[in-house]
Amino acid sequence: METKKAVSIIKIGGNIIDNPAELAQFLLDFSKIEGYKVLVHGGGKSATKMAESIGLTPQMIEGRRITDALMLDVAVMIYAGQINKNIVAQLQANQCNTMGFSGADGNLIQSSKRNHPTVDYGFVGDVKKVNTELVSSLLSNGVIPVFCAITHDGKGQLLNTNADTIASELAIALSKTFEVTLSYCFEKPGVLYDSDDDSSVIEIMNQELYSKLRHDKAIHSGMIPKLDNCFNSLLKGVKKIKIGHHRMLKNENTIYTTIEL
Repeated sequence: METKKAVSIIKIGGNIIDNPAELAQFLLDFSKIEGYKVLVHGGGKSATKMAESIGLTPQMIEGRRITDALMLDVAVMIYAGQINKNIVAQLQANQCNTMGFSGADGNLIQSSKRNHPTVDYGFVGDVKKVNTELVSSLLSNGVIPVFCAITHDGKGQLLNTNADTIASELAIALSKTFEVTLSYCFEKPGVLYDSDDDSSVIEIMNQELYSKLRHDKAIHSGMIPKLDNCFNSLLKGVKKIKIGHHRMLKNENTIYTTIEL
């Protein structure tokens, strides 16, 4: 039986994107990771700032953004434009051959508009299909894909899609042909027992502990969809998932959270 090749899928978000020095260091470290790799980025804080500057009031429910038509325009500008292309340019400067994508490019990630029984999320997409053949072809040809948080429905409509979910769905799809490690990098050292205490890292997070902490409101907001995606990914074939500061990518001695079933 042929051994699967390894691929690292890394998602960045939080204050890394908003801090130029931190982002530059992350991208330098990312460029040195050997083997196949994929980068997924969010950018919610930048989109929020832009929205507020033009008089829009961003709305979030359990870490997920409500996206009306005007907010979608902002998200596309910031995610698929400014952030994505700046990241690609900096990685090229690090001799890292990248290409930036939304889900619409090459029909890489197709979604459907979310249909929720009680909440109208607007132009928010739930991933339905990943073009694994094209992603695999890019990787095998030495191209490193950089995905933003925009997908499409195949009928001409762009959709705002949670970047954690995009990373998870890419990991699940690629796990059919690759041995996938999924890393969620942000400004904190991991999932915390106390969100105000960076020393309270939960080194092993399983479903039982997650249910308890969520019930106790110790885990909330954007960490909820992130962890939901993690457990879903493990159930569907992803080998390993880590959450923590991007230092964990180059230093095995760094403390971070490992997700287990």
